[in-house]
Amino acid sequence: MSAKATLTLYELSTDYLTALEELADRDDLPPDAIADTLDGLAGAWEDKALNVARYVRHLEVEAAAIEAVKHRLDARAKALGNYATRLKGYLKTELDRTGLRPKAPDLALRLQNNPPAVVVDDVTRIPALYSRTETLTTLRKAEIATALKAGQTIAGVHLEQTQRVVIT
Repeated sequence: MSAKATLTLYELSTDYLTALEELADRDDLPPDAIADTLDGLAGAWEDKALNVARYVRHLEVEAAAIEAVKHRLDARAKALGNYATRLKGYLKTELDRTGLRPKAPDLALRLQNNPPAVVVDDVTRIPALYSRTETLTTLRKAEIATALKAGQTIAGVHLEQTQRVVIT
């Protein structure tokens, strides 16, 4: 069996808390020996926590860089798609105008009818049989939070305080 090169932050936390508990119960050790032991464990824990935070920061920077590239590529894909659509419209206009049907070994051009599409002229005249009503409920959480912070009680909701890690 091979030994692990380093302990995880979780393992270091467990070691520190276990030592803290065990040393607190011992009367036979001098206070500076207890302090040295806890300082050593705390130092290893802090080093590991800082390295984990550095890795988190690295991952966030990498994710942001990928997101930036994604946005650039999305914009480029949209621009190319729009350009292709404009060129297809141009081709359609000219095929329709000339009536020609050019061909080559790798492609052929022709006009083709699309399936008939429904065009709504006046939505109020359409019989109810052909419509469906959908209800969308959106909670106004900002207003709920303001009311709760002002001391109001609102059934079905409560404020909850959470924490997050801040890496500065």
